[in-house]
Amino acid sequence: MNPSVDIDLPRDDDPRRLTVRRWFGEHPQPTAAELVAAGFVTPHWPKPWGLDAEPELQLIIDDELRRSGVTKPLNPIGIGHCGPVIVVHGNEEQKQRYLPPMLRGEELWCQLFSEPDAGSDLANLSTRAVRDGDVFVVNGQKIWTSLAMVAKFGILIARTDPDTSKYTGISYFIVPMDLPGIEIRPLRNMVGGFGDAGFCEVFFTDVHVPAENLIGSLNAGWAMAKETLANERVSLSREGLQWGYGPTVRDLVSLARGRDVDPITRQRLMSAYIDGEILRYHHLRQISAAVNKKPGPDASLRKALKDPHGRVGFGLGHDLMGAYGMLAADAVEPEWQAWATGFLFSPALTVGGGTSEVLRNVIAERILGLPHDIDVEAGLTWAEGRAQLRGP
Repeated sequence: MNPSVDIDLPRDDDPRRLTVRRWFGEHPQPTAAELVAAGFVTPHWPKPWGLDAEPELQLIIDDELRRSGVTKPLNPIGIGHCGPVIVVHGNEEQKQRYLPPMLRGEELWCQLFSEPDAGSDLANLSTRAVRDGDVFVVNGQKIWTSLAMVAKFGILIARTDPDTSKYTGISYFIVPMDLPGIEIRPLRNMVGGFGDAGFCEVFFTDVHVPAENLIGSLNAGWAMAKETLANERVSLSREGLQWGYGPTVRDLVSLARGRDVDPITRQRLMSAYIDGEILRYHHLRQISAAVNKKPGPDASLRKALKDPHGRVGFGLGHDLMGAYGMLAADAVEPEWQAWATGFLFSPALTVGGGTSEVLRNVIAERILGLPHDIDVEAGLTWAEGRAQLRGP
């Protein structure tokens, strides 16, 4: 069997490529609405929001977008995390109201999941949503909410039944971010201080969320939350070093070409380049296997591999800048600005969207088939616990 079949892009004379290329020839500067109508923003989504595209057609569309210099509408959390859940679990009215402007990038979204005491153990959340006639009254706090300052809507998971297990009493809501009782506080970070699009903490005080904004069934939100996280780990593990966006090590190699680079740094650069190519091929194989139609544990595997690679890449970029890298990002030359900000952001890569430790638990349990953690509360000795993990 030829292993390249899984990773090679369809040829230039492939009829599907010719059709897509012809469309871009007829629309050299397409609007966001035209891209959405053509199904090119989310080709893997079902019609009418996408094209029900098989993996190879998705690769063709992405390749032709790059060839034409066309950029998709930017709405990373809406399109990457929230939209897929609304497509599957939302009712028709919710789909018609929220998906078109989301895909056109007209209404930004944020994700209201993590809490001060519910980060890695997300199901331990304490934000409450209590039914009161036609609304749910929400009280609680969320943290590390990207884009909260500029988002029109957020997806919220809140506890709606405190008397069941922590996994079965959670519901999933769409929340307009301008509702009375919502307070958004930006968090200071190394990259841009209190930037509007940075991390935020969000407080809910007697916020009235319309009952019609419940997605799916009451108390069935945990399964949808896991789908959202799986979609997030796919979207956060694309080619760019910063969670699928920004530069790659290949870009860094181009910047380093012709510079006086010492042998040790050249070796580090080539090692990172090789790792990046392996990850790129792994991503293409994932698409070939249609993993992205329903993201599973493989999404955690790719993110667990990709995030340390991002930290290495940005560290290399910073080292190649030398003393120049000590300047603020807006003081360096344009081609190095992404590397300067990326270096400051890079510690977050192995934390956001699932910490490295959590991802390794998912890999161990759902890919390798290892048992869950031993029951520490049962009072097992270390030797007994180790024997339990080994099994008979």
